[in-house]
Amino acid sequence: MKVYFNNSCKICRTEINLYKKENIKEIDWIDITNNSLAQKETSKNDKELLRRLHVIDENKLIEGAEAFLYLWKKIPKYKILYKIFKVPVIFSIFKFGYEIVAYFLYLKNKKQLKN
Repeated sequence: MKVYFNNSCKICRTEINLYKKENIKEIDWIDITNNSLAQKETSKNDKELLRRLHVIDENKLIEGAEAFLYLWKKIPKYKILYKIFKVPVIFSIFKFGYEIVAYFLYLKNKKQLKN
């Protein structure tokens, strides 16, 4: 599984570093900052990659809140989050909240994009 994240965002980096500490060998962590290969692998442009977390698992591209479910499912310590947030009603609320937070993080970090 590949996880595409924004390492130049302090909040994003802090959260991803928590997951990295679990040393899950099946997860490749890929910084999307100025990364044309990430754009090619995901078929997303730099703005789209910056806007949400992306995961490729078994050749399937997943983004946003759903990407977190895939990630949490792979990390034993965070599997409880997967079990809680996959419940349809909870997932709907989580997805809505994620989109709001992700949008403001995008606005905060979009200056890193090449114009």
